Amino acid sequence: MIPSTRKVLVLGASTNPERYSNKAIHLLLDCGFEVFAIGNKTGQVRGVEISKEKIYPTSMDTVTLYLSAKNQTEWMDYIMSLKPIRVVFNPGAENPAFEKLLREHQIQTEEACTLVMLRLGVF
Repeated sequence: MIPSTRKVLVLGASTNPERYSNKAIHLLLDCGFEVFAIGNKTGQVRGVEISKEKIYPTSMDTVTLYLSAKNQTEWMDYIMSLKPIRVVFNPGAENPAFEKLLREHQIQTEEACTLVMLRLGVF
């Protein structure tokens, strides 16, 4: 199990309980992660504030993306500025060019489903 001090940013977060980003926030919290969230609308999911603006938590471990490749463009510099250990590209968020750029900056990338990884204990 990963320590509860690990920080995860959910980019593309939603208050809609049917969205996978929303389900990911719940499961990340259940697994003891410290969760931050950015979406196109403000709101709250189990006490986690969803910001529309860029936030800068210190020592970000993982950014998990729920944005399509075309919607990632405006966030690329921001994500890199956080210097996360890794970026998870959930299904539908795959972006080979951005993944290559991240790896060139020593940021690990994974094309995987956050929910599946958490349920398997490999997040």
